[in-house]
Amino acid sequence: MLLSPELAKLLLRLTVGILMLFHGIDKIVNGIGGIKSLIVKAGLPEFLAYGVYVGEVVVPVFIVLGLYARVASLFLAINMAMALFLAHKDSLFSLGNHGALSIELPLFYLVLSLVIFLLGSGKYAVNNK
Repeated sequence: MLLSPELAKLLLRLTVGILMLFHGIDKIVNGIGGIKSLIVKAGLPEFLAYGVYVGEVVVPVFIVLGLYARVASLFLAINMAMALFLAHKDSLFSLGNHGALSIELPLFYLVLSLVIFLLGSGKYAVNNK
């Protein structure tokens, strides 16, 4: 059957992985100075800021390929939880200009990464089982 849960898993992985990769490419091009300052302001060691490269470059590639997608999606969920904690903790319950939650995008990535974790990578993946 052409329409299947397996194609839905592939579409989910491609969407989350590719869209998050754009965030990672932006960090590669423009640097992570802002992330470093958020990390230090939170009282954490500055070197943790480099984890954003793992969470927004390496992990999305693994998710797109379906290579250890469950583990990769957990790393993405942790990355998004850290983003919510570091960059959005003061606006967790506030609304943006269009009536949606201010934290809509990182929350969306967090929830979708958990969905990938629960579903697995599916049939169309490098290491399907």
